[in-house]
Amino acid sequence: MIAKTTFGTVFFGVLMLGASLTSCKKEQDTLAEITIVDVDGNPFADATVRLYGEPTIDPHLEMVMDRKANTGLDGHVIFDFTKDFKLGQAGFTVLNIEVNSGDSLFAEGIIKIEEEKMNTETLIIQPL
Repeated sequence: MIAKTTFGTVFFGVLMLGASLTSCKKEQDTLAEITIVDVDGNPFADATVRLYGEPTIDPHLEMVMDRKANTGLDGHVIFDFTKDFKLGQAGFTVLNIEVNSGDSLFAEGIIKIEEEKMNTETLIIQPL
């Protein structure tokens, strides 16, 4: 014999299934990969890459990002912003890029960091 179900029981079951599927969403990494190349397009190792935001006058936005790291032999450096991003947040940030190698080589640009993605930017380092 088939048990009778009411519309309310079926609706509640579907609602609970939907809630369980959305509440299990795993946060993806929010990363910025900066690639530095020389004027010939070759990877540039051991350049200091700085990602930083402009200070804000809004006292509620205390977070100002300012991070540095050096490129590897492949000319890449990756910054991880996963812990700074809050799941459900709309948008993340735009950061300035400043690259130095010694006193004579320099590059600059910007990168838009989108949440839960690998964000990439390539810059050409040149003599000052």
